Amino acid sequence: MPRPPAKWKGHCDFNATFCNNKLIGAKSFLKAGAEELKHIPPFDFGSHGTHTASTAAGAIVKNMSFYGHAMGSASGMAPKAHIAVYRVCTEDGCEEADILKGIEEAVKDGCDVLSISLGGVSKPFYNDAIAIGGFTANLKGVFVSTAASNEGPLPSTLSNEAPWLLTVAASTINRRFISTVKLGNGIQLDGESIYQPNNWMLKMFPLVYLGKISKVETGQCLNGTLSKNQVSGKIVVCDRGGSTRIEKGQVVQNAGGVGMILVNSEKDGYDTIADKHVLPASDVTYFDGEKIKNYIQSTKNPVTTFIFKGVVMNNLWSPSIASFSSRGPNRQSSLILKPDITGPGVNILAAVPPKVVEGEIFRFALMSGTSMACPHLSGLAALIKKTHPNWSPAAIKSAIMTTAYTTALNRKPITNGSYLLANAFDMGAGHVDPNKALDPGLVYDTNPKEYIHYLCGLGYGDYEIQALIQPLPPVKCAEIKAIPQEQLNYPSIVVPLSNGMQVIYRTVTNVGDEKDTYTASIKVPRGVSATVLPDTLNFTRVYEKKTFKIVFKWAGGKKENSFGDLKWVSNSHVVRIPIAILA
Repeated sequence: MPRPPAKWKGHCDFNATFCNNKLIGAKSFLKAGAEELKHIPPFDFGSHGTHTASTAAGAIVKNMSFYGHAMGSASGMAPKAHIAVYRVCTEDGCEEADILKGIEEAVKDGCDVLSISLGGVSKPFYNDAIAIGGFTANLKGVFVSTAASNEGPLPSTLSNEAPWLLTVAASTINRRFISTVKLGNGIQLDGESIYQPNNWMLKMFPLVYLGKISKVETGQCLNGTLSKNQVSGKIVVCDRGGSTRIEKGQVVQNAGGVGMILVNSEKDGYDTIADKHVLPASDVTYFDGEKIKNYIQSTKNPVTTFIFKGVVMNNLWSPSIASFSSRGPNRQSSLILKPDITGPGVNILAAVPPKVVEGEIFRFALMSGTSMACPHLSGLAALIKKTHPNWSPAAIKSAIMTTAYTTALNRKPITNGSYLLANAFDMGAGHVDPNKALDPGLVYDTNPKEYIHYLCGLGYGDYEIQALIQPLPPVKCAEIKAIPQEQLNYPSIVVPLSNGMQVIYRTVTNVGDEKDTYTASIKVPRGVSATVLPDTLNFTRVYEKKTFKIVFKWAGGKKENSFGDLKWVSNSHVVRIPIAILA
């Protein structure tokens, strides 16, 4: 690794020997909490920070694996990037003042990209530390990537909804750690588990589910709910909820059970998680769980076993949107589409602080969440920034969004955790395509100060805006032209058609070939008409800007939320943005 750049002003708040040319800064900001927290060093005593940092910019590691699975070489998205860490949370949570101080310090130190895998309750931007700090970062040219939060699949559950932040949803990947459940009637159902013992005998064991004959807590295998006479020597079906997935296996093991089938809740759908269970196990989908329970109820002596198949690269439905990934619409700015993008966030293998388990040292772990998706995009932003150092954060965001794809490996549209079609409120522009993001052709750029006009259009008062945009001078909305939120030059469109017609304006900047021609192709749902004017853009130089408008009208269709997209197509680029139409 090369030495830190000359502009770097950061340092390590502990013994300097822990830092090097990869880890060039480490600071702790816990001043808003209790007095005893103020001197805690910036070590990661859990795993979340290390896992996300290594996903964004971890160096290349050869011959890595996790419990013998997924053997190979791996790295973060930007393996040659430097890393600085800013601790702003404890195991009990995060204080807004500490988050804001950490962001401010990272910008002051000279960071180019901030990866913020934190979420919380949706709140007005002027009361949101990440929105406030992110605005200041944006003014300084610093890109901010954030997690969408893990409150899905219910609608309007997002965090980090400000338009100057990249809001990242989570999706599945092709790799699965298959633990197949084989029932006594011959049916085989694929689930997942990391714990796959080599000495497992393909012997049928009695199968039991206690949720139908006892309390809900028993069906969830909570501590103290299972007795040896109920489960000893048996494989136990456990419903998710009430305790962690690992704890359920411990309860089964303590009661004498020999294995566990972990069944998703209905909201978890088809998403399965590969855990390092304490006993042979399989996490199965909600729908397969129903099949297993029906088999138990209809069979006098139900039996089952596991077939462990290791790593299988066969998930052709991937990427699909994780059931836990928070959904739009945006609660704080309903005409700004969020999330912006989706990236890998399920069963992600990355580095963690070394842990000793059964005498063996483990330095890697699987984790799932929008926290895991966020650093994938952070690392990509660093690569784009390196390739295009003069691009603004808005241009980088546009490049990421306009080059995203919307089809799975099976060449069908991306779905959600229940195999229903995903829409823009689930995945934003689609799934990130790192290679194409480096060469988008056109970008929807925004000057950071345009956000002030947008905030006036959002209806914020002068005092509220000042709390958000400081250190900029005070603003009086009465003296500047407000921008309606749907007219912000954003790489997606939300169209309010309550009055029957809406005209949307956008401006694109040429960052591709010096001379190029783009033709518009717009897709809108039945019952809506849309006209792009002009429908052809001719560019004669790099960084030339062109403005166009889209006239949307109801055309006799059913008034309901629906989706489409706009593509600008040239011989070498397709520049796509999603469209959401609000009834």
